[in-house]
Amino acid sequence: MPQSDAASTIVTAYADVPPPVRGQVRDLRVRWALMEIERDYRVELLDVFKPRPESYKAWQPFGQVPAFDDGEQRLFETGAILLYLGEQDRRLLAVDPTERWQAITWLFAALNSVEPFVGQIGMLDFFQAGQPWAAEARPSALKLVEARLAAVQTALSEAEWLAGSFSIADIVMVTVLRILDHTAILQGYPVLAAYKTRGEDRPAFRRALAEQLESYASPAN
Repeated sequence: MPQSDAASTIVTAYADVPPPVRGQVRDLRVRWALMEIERDYRVELLDVFKPRPESYKAWQPFGQVPAFDDGEQRLFETGAILLYLGEQDRRLLAVDPTERWQAITWLFAALNSVEPFVGQIGMLDFFQAGQPWAAEARPSALKLVEARLAAVQTALSEAEWLAGSFSIADIVMVTVLRILDHTAILQGYPVLAAYKTRGEDRPAFRRALAEQLESYASPAN
């Protein structure tokens, strides 16, 4: 989906990030959701290596990305942004109350019960590698990740998506699982590996990822 400079929806992202996390930054989740509903937006790029101005911290108190502004709401935190978009389009969040609340439940589960454990593997492997304690910490971190993955695999079972139809919950869970792409961990969880591949095969995901990767090394706004 081409971006228009006149688009009223704004998403912030980084102009560049270290190679290990390219394709992993969370603005990908918001771009993916917007691609799914074919909504125009424009990206404001920030320099990850420079302090954010106070004007940005008034929008995103932690100085992170993404932040979101559609002229109606100025939001931060990926989960909140995705819920907001889901409220506006049933392609992201079902109308049926049971399916809807299952999707919301799994959205929070992906963010709170899975990502912190998966993210710890990424931290140990990318940003703390070489520290004398990192190698000792990894086995216990791996056991915690494996327990979470086993629980998600059991819950998913033979279903295509986490809560009936594709939803914002799948956007987050698939991108969380991608944090492990530098490892062979998912090979032990074939149901989750196939689920992740289904998500990555969606045209909207492929466009969002390509757009994010293209933005790296671009001049910051």
